[in-house]
Amino acid sequence: MTSRPLIYVVAGEPSGDVLGGRLMSALRRQSDKVEFSGVGGEQMQAEGLKSLFSMEELSVMGIVEILPHVPKLLRRMTEVAKDIDRLKPDAVVTIDAPAFAHGVAKRIRLRDIPRIHYVAPQLWAWRPWRVHKFRRDFNHILALLPFEPDWFERRGVSCLFVGHPVIESRAGQGDGVGFRKRHQISPDATVLCCLLGSRHGEVKRHIGPFHSAIKRVGKNSTGLVCVLPTVPHLVDKVREFSKRLPCRTVVLLGNEEKYGAMAASNVALAASGTVTLELSMAGTPTIIAYRMAFLTYILGKPLMNVAYANLINLILDRPIIPEFLQSECTGKNLSQALIKLLESEGYTQRELVKPGLKALGLDGLSPSDRAASAVLEIITDDKLAPKN
Repeated sequence: MTSRPLIYVVAGEPSGDVLGGRLMSALRRQSDKVEFSGVGGEQMQAEGLKSLFSMEELSVMGIVEILPHVPKLLRRMTEVAKDIDRLKPDAVVTIDAPAFAHGVAKRIRLRDIPRIHYVAPQLWAWRPWRVHKFRRDFNHILALLPFEPDWFERRGVSCLFVGHPVIESRAGQGDGVGFRKRHQISPDATVLCCLLGSRHGEVKRHIGPFHSAIKRVGKNSTGLVCVLPTVPHLVDKVREFSKRLPCRTVVLLGNEEKYGAMAASNVALAASGTVTLELSMAGTPTIIAYRMAFLTYILGKPLMNVAYANLINLILDRPIIPEFLQSECTGKNLSQALIKLLESEGYTQRELVKPGLKALGLDGLSPSDRAASAVLEIITDDKLAPKN
């Protein structure tokens, strides 16, 4: 490794920017002379990156209809690859956003630069034949899940487990007592944390069964309070939903409020996603629900290869956290499971999820520190390897 390694980091969306910022911070802790170039957002720029262009250009392309933006997207891929060839960095790290990452990686002319992709795609669950693209375009993959390295290595792709980023969140540090005081919720009240999803379509599909479930739980729990963490682009829809609920409601924005709400809650009803891992970190007994668009479900079901939606259930190969998907996502099913958690099963779930969280990296080095160590080791190994 050179005395001042240059690492080219590329993120294409906000979640990747968060990972990139944490990775850059960890790299600086481990090698104070490291330098960066690339593409990133606010988090990465706060760590000293001067972005080649605004990352928001790439983020927008994933939200609106993509076809009108394809020419510009292709130009940006070429621009990044040419910048890499010009700078000759010690390594290139692309973060998530696999379509853009592939486009950049295959355009790099200097093929001896280590190409690392951070966040192994879940090919083991969905369209596994795509692995050939990663074998072609990248030298190494950094994985979030402990079973992924074996899956990729058996298919000829170098892969290292670094841990899940939820471990670095503050989800397990919420102030439940303070949250109840701020919102004037009695210490004895039953609090239900309701998370409808992070996309408009998810919220629309979950409103019916979630409303029915909360109504049924309310009849069984006197003085129920429903807290509803959400995100800015959905807050109006969630507030409208909250007005229809037959109990007191509190609509929330921001991670600190969300984590406080989780810590204050007796039970949670959540759309499947990363938020369910945050709830496990917070120690909140949870049930998971999800409805896909009908056509998406019919077309996608034959291509899916996993028994569970939740990662902890998947890792431990047991339905520790109850899942109610598609036709099973009904008000009756959800309410019955919530009532069981409130009456007797909540403590059991809190204990049973702990091995799953540990498998994701809890109580060890942070995922960012592991990822940084992996990147620096790859650079060192590349420098020491004989060149043809």
